[in-house]
Amino acid sequence: MRGGCAGALLAVVIMAAHPATSQQTGSAAADSGSQPRAPANVPAMAQNDGSYGLLPGEQPDNHLGFNFLNHLAMDQKNFWVAPAHLKIKDLRWMLPLAGGTAALIASDSWMSKQVPDSPGQIDRSRKLSDYGAYSLIGLDGASFVLGELRGNDHLGETGLLGGEAALNASAAAYVLKAITQRPRPEQGNQHGSFLQGGASFPSEHSAIAWSVASVWAHEYPGTFSQIMAYGLASAVSLTRVTGREHFPSDVVIGGALGWYFGREAYRAHHDPELGGAPWGPLLPEPSREQPRRPEDMGSPDVPLDSWVYPALERLQALGYIHSAYLGLRPWTRMECARLVEEAGERLPQDDQGDGQGDGIVNQLAGEFAPESAWLEGSANLDAAVDSVYSRATSISGSPLRDGYHFAQTIINDYGRPYGEGFNNITGITAHAVAGPLFVSIQAEYQHAPAVASEPASVLAATAAQDQTEPLADGRKEIGRLRLLASSAGFVVHNTQVSFGLQSLWLGPGESGPLLMSDNAEPFLMLRIASASPAPLPLLSRLFGPAQTEFFVGQLSGHHWELNFPTLAGPNLTPQPFIQGEKISFKPTPNLEFGMGITAMFGGPGLPFTWRNFLRTYYAHSSNAQSNPGKRTSTADFSYRIPGLRNWLTLYMDSMVVDEISPLGSTRATVNPGVYLPRVPRVPRLEIRAEGLHEPLTQEFGPGFVYIDYRRFRDGYTNNGNLMGSWIGRAGLGGQAWLTYHLAPRSQLQFVYRHQEAARSFIGGGRLNDYSAGVQAGLSAGLVFSGSLQYEQWKFPVLSPLGQTDVSAAVQLTFTPHLRAR
Repeated sequence: MRGGCAGALLAVVIMAAHPATSQQTGSAAADSGSQPRAPANVPAMAQNDGSYGLLPGEQPDNHLGFNFLNHLAMDQKNFWVAPAHLKIKDLRWMLPLAGGTAALIASDSWMSKQVPDSPGQIDRSRKLSDYGAYSLIGLDGASFVLGELRGNDHLGETGLLGGEAALNASAAAYVLKAITQRPRPEQGNQHGSFLQGGASFPSEHSAIAWSVASVWAHEYPGTFSQIMAYGLASAVSLTRVTGREHFPSDVVIGGALGWYFGREAYRAHHDPELGGAPWGPLLPEPSREQPRRPEDMGSPDVPLDSWVYPALERLQALGYIHSAYLGLRPWTRMECARLVEEAGERLPQDDQGDGQGDGIVNQLAGEFAPESAWLEGSANLDAAVDSVYSRATSISGSPLRDGYHFAQTIINDYGRPYGEGFNNITGITAHAVAGPLFVSIQAEYQHAPAVASEPASVLAATAAQDQTEPLADGRKEIGRLRLLASSAGFVVHNTQVSFGLQSLWLGPGESGPLLMSDNAEPFLMLRIASASPAPLPLLSRLFGPAQTEFFVGQLSGHHWELNFPTLAGPNLTPQPFIQGEKISFKPTPNLEFGMGITAMFGGPGLPFTWRNFLRTYYAHSSNAQSNPGKRTSTADFSYRIPGLRNWLTLYMDSMVVDEISPLGSTRATVNPGVYLPRVPRVPRLEIRAEGLHEPLTQEFGPGFVYIDYRRFRDGYTNNGNLMGSWIGRAGLGGQAWLTYHLAPRSQLQFVYRHQEAARSFIGGGRLNDYSAGVQAGLSAGLVFSGSLQYEQWKFPVLSPLGQTDVSAAVQLTFTPHLRAR
């Protein structure tokens, strides 16, 4: 299980739940001690508001014995049932906490590897963390004993509540350790994977330290005592990381756990008459009079494999949408709602009489109804389960699974594993928004059969082409939980900032953009993009509104790096980074053009620094210590020919390596295409065709396009799959689609795909795919899809004889319409 997955995020939400946000208004007054004491003959739990837990200051009878045990049991109960009492307004604090934790978990491995690993430093950190935790425990125990001996009720209560919070935090930490089973940073593969056996998540030291510190800092709210308490707790947490006992997220969640139990013990059992500081709500109630602006509303992205994109693209090709930017995806849900409204406004004027546009718009309007309301200024406080899906794929014959050297049987599928036999994915997509904040989750279970490694002769041939050493490529049977496109972020002034596992589609085509596609698994990235098109100073006067994209992230699955003259591998640490930008303009409603670049950098010997990041824009050298890595640039356009009743769209994607632009280059890779959203006299029929060609040059040799011979020998890949087009490193080919629309979400489709590799590249080869698919809406919210693909291939290095394989897939997608507002 990678990056924490849904279990860790759920744990975060449980830990952070707090009665203040869901019990009563005016909690600040209650915390300050103004609430009257309940009559002695009324049971404590009967005096709350019917929610959960005790009201602030409701049960201050703090003594060892039955009362203490009762308090412990009640605190534990409240903690574990807290998620059942969360309310939609809790998204205000849940989203930033969950998003920040997800980002922290995803970057744990990298941050842990940045910690100095000298034995002396590690030993000192471990001793400091132990002594710090023992000091807080000793302070707590001494406070209780001295308070009892001297009759100091305030001091005694401090010790007792601190002990109560510490015991509860420790117990919850042990349960979560057993559930998450995360190895410590120096155990296992050192990646911090969950459910692998271990006791790292969360940190018990941090939980205990922060539980005692939070109680002490509120019982004695002076500046010095708070600095000492929280400073010592922070030191314990930090040294658990520098001592290589825990990952950063372990101590953050452990600290949050301890802080939570300290807060609950103090709120419910502190006697206000003894002094101490109030502990009010975490966040003030927002003013309902604040104006709501769509450009400042958070909105998650629509997954790249959603039915929404071809539907909106067809509306644009039919002339109902003028402002969609096809070369920059994904789009946010708010942006999709805006495009649907634009299409709805043009339907009465431009409807061509066959009802095609009406049906699509009506279906999309139902999908984005909440977002349409937000565009009018409604409050965007929302959480929803978008879809639940399951796909079963059976493959007979020998499928191709190495697109970097040969080809892939299944393309543009988030890099999901597959093999001969039965394959399955079952997943869920969900999102939540609160003001400018948003979180989106796509989690799924993946099953794929075991795959034997290629023969030694094949491994030797591919290694010779890559100038590396042979490396076995087999794998065991896969059965795992996986996070796919999942991120958290915010939107401010039409700028979307997100962090998490993300995929991009940077091109206008359907077969797969040359620069960035969803052919590979999503990778961890920081992304800053335009939420909607907007004018740029000066440039927009000439070129029209613009949409921009910037990202920087870290890849995985790279084995070989040339640190001239030494080839390092196969276990590269750290893995390379990649950054990219793209900008697209629309000078007219019918014309869109864009330019983009990506560059790989970092890796062994070149840490992630601002200097090394900036070098990706200008440095170019064969010296590994000076050369940042693979760089590509693209230019694309899309033009809808006006004046034709049945609308024809022409487009082209182009890419070049280590040049400023493919425009005018003699070695550019090109992908032209043509799209007819309707055919004369058969308005429900749609035709699309694309061609792909990668150049061969004497300068670089065969297969230079997606490889970096000067540095990263695994090239333009993430976890072994190409991040760009499936065409590969020395290929030509094309893809064609024939689609007949029965309804907005029901269709028949036939697809042909052809691929050839040059003989000078690992012996050459070819592939032909023929597939037929059907999609049908069975009922409201339930869609069935199925496909059958017959594949012929011949790559002499893999097999001297031609091979065939057949893939049959069925999928059910359910939209449950589960929404909390």
